[in-house]
Amino acid sequence: MAQLKIVVTATRPLNSLYKLLPFVKPYQWQIYGAFSTFFVARFFEVNTLYLVSYGLDTIKLQLEGESTPYSLAQIALAIVGTVTGRFVFVVHARRAVRRAGMSVSFDLRQKLYDSVQQQGSDFFSRMGVGDIMTRAIQDIALIQRLVAFGSVQMVIIFYAPFFALSYMLSKSVSLTLLITPLFPILFFYGKWISSRMAIASREVQERLSGLSSHVQENLGGIRTVQAMAQEQNEIGRFWETNDAYGRAFYRQARIESLMHAWMPFFASAAQLVIVTYGGYQVMQGEMTVGDLLFFLFAINMLLQPIRMAGTFVTLIQRASVGMGRLSEIFDAEPEIVDAPSGAAPATVRGEFELRHLTFSYPGIQTPALDDINLHIRAGESIGIVGRVGAGKSTLLKQFTRMCDTNRGQLFLDGHDVCDYPLAQLRSQVAQVLQDPFMFGEPLKNNISYDDPERGLDSVWDAADSAALRGTIEEFPAQMDTVVGERGVTLSGGQKQRATLARGLIRNAPVLILDDCFSSVDTETEEHILARLKSMRSDKTTILVSHRVSTLRHCDRILVLEEGRIAELGSHEELLRANGIYAALERIQTQGADPRQGLEDLEVSPA
Repeated sequence: MAQLKIVVTATRPLNSLYKLLPFVKPYQWQIYGAFSTFFVARFFEVNTLYLVSYGLDTIKLQLEGESTPYSLAQIALAIVGTVTGRFVFVVHARRAVRRAGMSVSFDLRQKLYDSVQQQGSDFFSRMGVGDIMTRAIQDIALIQRLVAFGSVQMVIIFYAPFFALSYMLSKSVSLTLLITPLFPILFFYGKWISSRMAIASREVQERLSGLSSHVQENLGGIRTVQAMAQEQNEIGRFWETNDAYGRAFYRQARIESLMHAWMPFFASAAQLVIVTYGGYQVMQGEMTVGDLLFFLFAINMLLQPIRMAGTFVTLIQRASVGMGRLSEIFDAEPEIVDAPSGAAPATVRGEFELRHLTFSYPGIQTPALDDINLHIRAGESIGIVGRVGAGKSTLLKQFTRMCDTNRGQLFLDGHDVCDYPLAQLRSQVAQVLQDPFMFGEPLKNNISYDDPERGLDSVWDAADSAALRGTIEEFPAQMDTVVGERGVTLSGGQKQRATLARGLIRNAPVLILDDCFSSVDTETEEHILARLKSMRSDKTTILVSHRVSTLRHCDRILVLEEGRIAELGSHEELLRANGIYAALERIQTQGADPRQGLEDLEVSPA
């Protein structure tokens, strides 16, 4: 499938560039202005060449004792003026196109980031972080290079022949016609090499994405690699990935070298024809030496686009591939459609009602949740427990629409959750995820992530509630302690408590805790639960845990089994029912690990 995609891209290489036009349009007048300035600069350049050739004829006439309209000093002064004029206009034009290139790349990068922010878990399961990073940096850089430097080459390719052919025809029509057969040859050669370059460029970018994904994944799991003594195996795997990228890059470089080798050959052939036939015309008196010199200057200007055609084709193809890869992200439909009805209230109380809630992941036949019916009162605390794969995390995702919820199955305060704007829903339903993630910033910034302007006192209060104050006070920099990328300087329990503090500080009407006490000792857990009960006595709390000692504090406990509600009731009611929950309680009171208790239930449910 990947190979087919590359071939399709290569057969119509410029199609992707059409999608670049909306990003270039805001800066079109800046680019048009640069093109106009380049036109004036080319005019000065041609006139410089004309003045040089005219000066050569003037020298010849003066040596022969003939009078001339202008002195050599006047001609030299004119040359200085045209050279200065060209310099001024070229500098201005180049600055303009480079600013446009930077602006386009800025907008593309912003669009890419905005698009990625709207995607869900299915998107990230198909596209790795390293791949996205390659598109955000390398592919956008290719487009920026096309706008900034390709614009200059485009000007040369179009303006140089215009000026050169105009002056060449004025000097010698026959000499000009001699080189015209060269252009169809160059056109078809460029078209053939262009299709090959598109395929090679696409493969290079794909291999680079794979390389970036490999490095990102490996460095993210470096502790696991070292703990398993797999350093040499990972070095070997990286060698294979790196070698694949190197071979793809070599194939692209070989095509590019072939292009650059033949273009100067065509240019030299044209120059040989001009020198031979032009020299003959000079000897016959049909041209002056100055005219021939000017003709050679003009020919050089005409052949300049031919010499750089290879580079320009390479820029076009690489940018086309880059834009095509960016479009794969831009065109990806968000998994969660934010289409609020406007009927939802501005604030929520925290009352949920689940009506025959059913959910299946894409491509999986068995539903993760099957016919869930549940009413959660505002201010109630609900515990959720179940075996691995029972649907606990999936159920929690429904409350914040991290997984798209079917309309008519989940209601918040009497309104369908699909009626709420996503930003509002997720701001008033705070969720502490199972995997604690920390940003590489100071602890204060991590805890007050949703509102960086929040006062330090409230941050300390949240740390108190999460039993984190003592830990923070042991750090030399305390709240200013930088935790490192992904919180690498903190232990698992410290990260869980820090992310818990980040959820508690929001004081949201609804708080969802997804097994966020697994790395916290029971004594610390009891302290946190006591603070939770006093802080959130009038607010809804939904808690997933494998520990009965944690769940017993909840008003009601929900036991999930294969996506269905197996049991529902208070701690005492479920013990009396003598079902799955009671069996779990018996195992844990014997001192077994809570997770091991769930594993035992999977083997022999009581």
